[in-house]
Amino acid sequence: MRQTFFKILCFFFFAYSGAQNFDISGTVQDNTGFPIAGVNVLVKNTTKGAVTDFDGNFTITDVKKGSTLTFSYIGYVTKEIVVTSSTKLSIQLEEDLAKLDEIVVIGYGTQTKKEITGAVSVVGAETIDALKPTRIEQALQGQVAGVNITSQSGTPGGGSTISIRGVSTNGDSRPLILVDGNVIEDLSVINPNDIESMNILKDATAGIYGVRAANGVILITTKTGRKEMPLTVEYNAYGGFQQTTRKIPVLNATEYALLANEASVAGGGSLLYTDVSSLGVGTDWQDQVFKNAFIMNHNILFKGGGKKSSYSYSGSFLTQDGIVGGTDSNFTRFTNNASYSLDFLENFKFTSGLTLMRTNKNNLPENSNASVLFNALNMAPTFSITDENGNYTKAEGLGAEVINPLAQIDDTYDKGKVTKLSGNAGLSYNFLDHFTAQSNIQFNYAEVSSHVFNPIANFGSGKVFNVDRSSVFEGLNYFRDYTFDAFVKYENKINDIHNINVLLGTSVFKTTGEFTGATGFDIINNSYANASLDLASDIENINRFTGRNATFDSRLLSYFTRLQYDYKGKYLLSAVVRRDGSTKFGPNNRFGIFPSASVGWVASDEEFLKDNKVFNLLKLRASYGILGNDRIGDYRYISLLSRGSNYFFNNVETIGTASGGIANPEIKWEKQKTLDIGLDMRLLDNKVDITTDYFKRRTEDLLVAPEVSGLLGVGGAPFVNGGVVENTGLEFAIGYSDRFSDNFKFSVKYNVTYIKNEVISVNTNTGVLTGGSFGIGQPAPSRMEAGFPIGYFYGYQTAGVFQNQAEIDASPVGDIAPQPGDLKFVDQNLDGVINLDDKVDIGNPLPDATMGLNLSLDYKNFDFAAYAFASVGNDIVRNYENNNILTNSTINRLNRWSGEGSTNSSPRVTGGATSNTLFSDYYVEDGSFIRLQNVQLGYTFSDKALESLKISKLRLYVSGSNLLTLTKYTGFDPTASSGAPLGGGIDQGFYPSAKTFLLGLNVKF
Repeated sequence: MRQTFFKILCFFFFAYSGAQNFDISGTVQDNTGFPIAGVNVLVKNTTKGAVTDFDGNFTITDVKKGSTLTFSYIGYVTKEIVVTSSTKLSIQLEEDLAKLDEIVVIGYGTQTKKEITGAVSVVGAETIDALKPTRIEQALQGQVAGVNITSQSGTPGGGSTISIRGVSTNGDSRPLILVDGNVIEDLSVINPNDIESMNILKDATAGIYGVRAANGVILITTKTGRKEMPLTVEYNAYGGFQQTTRKIPVLNATEYALLANEASVAGGGSLLYTDVSSLGVGTDWQDQVFKNAFIMNHNILFKGGGKKSSYSYSGSFLTQDGIVGGTDSNFTRFTNNASYSLDFLENFKFTSGLTLMRTNKNNLPENSNASVLFNALNMAPTFSITDENGNYTKAEGLGAEVINPLAQIDDTYDKGKVTKLSGNAGLSYNFLDHFTAQSNIQFNYAEVSSHVFNPIANFGSGKVFNVDRSSVFEGLNYFRDYTFDAFVKYENKINDIHNINVLLGTSVFKTTGEFTGATGFDIINNSYANASLDLASDIENINRFTGRNATFDSRLLSYFTRLQYDYKGKYLLSAVVRRDGSTKFGPNNRFGIFPSASVGWVASDEEFLKDNKVFNLLKLRASYGILGNDRIGDYRYISLLSRGSNYFFNNVETIGTASGGIANPEIKWEKQKTLDIGLDMRLLDNKVDITTDYFKRRTEDLLVAPEVSGLLGVGGAPFVNGGVVENTGLEFAIGYSDRFSDNFKFSVKYNVTYIKNEVISVNTNTGVLTGGSFGIGQPAPSRMEAGFPIGYFYGYQTAGVFQNQAEIDASPVGDIAPQPGDLKFVDQNLDGVINLDDKVDIGNPLPDATMGLNLSLDYKNFDFAAYAFASVGNDIVRNYENNNILTNSTINRLNRWSGEGSTNSSPRVTGGATSNTLFSDYYVEDGSFIRLQNVQLGYTFSDKALESLKISKLRLYVSGSNLLTLTKYTGFDPTASSGAPLGGGIDQGFYPSAKTFLLGLNVKF
């Protein structure tokens, strides 16, 4: 009996035990809902496991209840699941951004971050997705230490100037930009939604790209499919509206009339307005030109791949109205981008890409004293918008430059179209185990057309904008370039401790352009509908004096080699030598040799730090190199003949030929000597990331065009090697990120860059180069001179306002005799007279420091991100006031001097001649600012909520850009600048960057 009972008990025991073991199956997907092949699925603390198949499926038999399954795959966060039943599992892995960040694109290859010995920064797709920029430059501002973006205009489609580690030349300081290896001069060709990552090379390691890399390199990688990836479809869209970030407070009609009367009487005239009380507020012209502007964007992406191939296609459409003029300054962009790669043999790989982009832009005058905003600021508030006949009011009595801005908008017909085609194709072949041969060809083709109609128009008596004879201009310019690279790489790891990578290659670059166009007159019925050359008379070709179309043609031929070596992954070395030849220089100086080298030490891999609990990475690195720059006009080393020197013989005009610019056969390469010392740290289980760099960039043999005497009788100064500029700075970036739970993730990043710019020498006859403009007929306000920052402001220093005649009698004065209430200028050389010799440094357009702060957090299905940027220490010249007695002005004029002791900072108003309009520090303001660049809140629907919709991801979000700007600057926008090294930082009615509110969605199928 006992034996029978024992057998029955054992039977139930084993039956129960067997019931606690399951056959487990399931599917592993990424965060987009697509299966991941090759995921390791392991029963924790055992050797039992499986690997997911092509469809992400796996099965493991006989798994005990309560066991833990571990899911791991490169580039994804490892996930653990406790087995409680035999229910089929659906596992979703999240991308490990820290690990994905390890692979960085560098010149002609990739490296892990640990191996990099240069100063390289990375901006990922998640940052771009959060910012939703209309142009790529907007995604760089505040994200990367050492990179500063200056907006050339806030108009739709407006460009920006990118500077990496300061302004190092008075010429072209743009960085080299490559998209999937293709050289791109204008970032508008790329849709920001297509970008996977951006890598910025900031030091001498950029020298592998040669002459075009002297100002840094931005490497852009676009999204594409991968092998064995099922078709993925992503759709992104947003829409919203934009508005100006601010209006400049100006005088209303009553205030304006009171000051106009005061100015007229002070200048010896009579009262201009006898009944001021009846004027009221008057017309707010800024309200009339500023609009709530619509913006919309659609983007769709297809990507996938087979066993040996991958592909992608994206298409996007953007339309954006302007905050000035609305639809009259609309910008649209169509972009198509495709890529395909194929491993057609075991060791042979083919890659290709093609981008087609087209933009259409309605242009309005901007950023000058002919701009719509300049007129809106200076137009008298006492004028109505239209007269009693319904016609636009003429701006009578306001000088020759100021007109009704609404009439200006209505009579502006300026349309531009750009069509760009960019492509690349490459072959790579692996042979002899350690060798790879690769060749790539890239090309760009662009057509830029413009259509400008100038109808007969009368804006008022004596206006410079009046048109007596209608005309139409049609222009079509062509730009072409190609780059061919061919190189061989040797990669080997010897005895598991010596890693060697040797690169040897050549590169050929050619760019050409052609400029065509013609102007026709007497348009039928003065109508835009008839504005074409076919219907015009007296057609003039823009090249009629030269007898041929204007063209340019420049070429580069380069050879390069690079050695990369590391010992046990701890001691790192990279050395580059590049020989560049440029057609910009004569035969004797055409080629230059530019070496660079960098070293690194991964101290955290040393035995004495192997088991530390603080440092996950501690790396010291240093680099030094010489890079060349050739960015000047073509053929400036020889004297060219130019046509257009016309003479009349027997009353017949004959087109003559004369010598053009002065030749200089001795010009040679501009050289940048760059030093960088950096420290990289990752701390506390990779939660804290710190990078700091000290850098010094010295530009020698600066290519400048000095001022020459008109007695030479020829046009155009020669280029000479005539200066030295030095940038010294410090970059610091720190970030903290942590996942506190499955529901909460948080990160914060901060970066700051300090830069000191100094001109060491200017080797010209005067020791000075000038640029920019202020007022009418005044000397250039910006200078390049030894001992000062490049482009510093040169003018009179004020010492308050003359309060009485006794002060005037006791002070040095200039050619115009001052009166009480006029500005008092400092006699710098104490010679008893105010003249040009008393001008000094009164401001610096370059910031002392720039910084960015980025915050993001995810809680359950919600995500939040905020970005801020600050610029400290830069000055801006206020140059948007006309200073005519009858033009309007800002409310600051209410604080004018009105009698002894009333103020010592703002001069009197008067209609007489004064020196108050001379360029002085009265017109220079602190341009420092901090701007909340973007705030975004999103919600992602759960997988359960999407089951019936057959989509894998749905996210809705709202965002705001340029929501708040804190600054003392009184103009429209403290980011105002032309971006020019000489003449930047002068605000002539800058078109402000828009405040934008968006509602958007992201869908993945």
